[in-house]
Amino acid sequence: MDLSEEDRARIVAAIREAETQTAGEIYCVIARASSSYALVPLAWAALVALLVPLPLIYLTQWPARVIYLAQLAVFLAGLLLLSLPRIRMMVVPARAKRDRAHAEAMRQFLAHGLHQTERRTGVLIFLSEAERYAEIVADAGIDRKVDPGTWDGAVAVLVAAMREGRPADGLVAAIARCSRVLATHFPAGPHNRDELPNLVIEL
Repeated sequence: MDLSEEDRARIVAAIREAETQTAGEIYCVIARASSSYALVPLAWAALVALLVPLPLIYLTQWPARVIYLAQLAVFLAGLLLLSLPRIRMMVVPARAKRDRAHAEAMRQFLAHGLHQTERRTGVLIFLSEAERYAEIVADAGIDRKVDPGTWDGAVAVLVAAMREGRPADGLVAAIARCSRVLATHFPAGPHNRDELPNLVIEL
């Protein structure tokens, strides 16, 4: 999900425009994946390989050495197959993908200092491509005034755009929605300082 230079420029322009209306600070991060899930292929391949000997013991006259080699072959084939990125993501439990993506969103929120704005009005718009996951993380100052469900519409727009291969359109639309919410509760003052760089980060 690589953004073009034009896409990046559109997103940055949307952030700048949004922040003229509010004292809030908006930051965007797009991740290809929130985890490598490196142990998932190993776990599934081992599980399948453990089941191999049972039918062979009862249904064949193969010696133990042959059964062991068959088990090893199944394990290696399964490991190679499940290590393919697209297949690997298919066997990762949905709950695990959500948990990893949420954890990465929180890590990015802290890593980019969105919790350090003067009025605690940082907002992270986070996308993770492999998990088809989107989240909007708002700092404490915003959470005190804005119900978390307020962001659901923006998240739905992000996920839909990501599925259609239009992440930039989704981000621009989500930024506009966030801006309207923030402008209502945190309108721009006479000295509206830009505390965070206007960027879209691609991981």
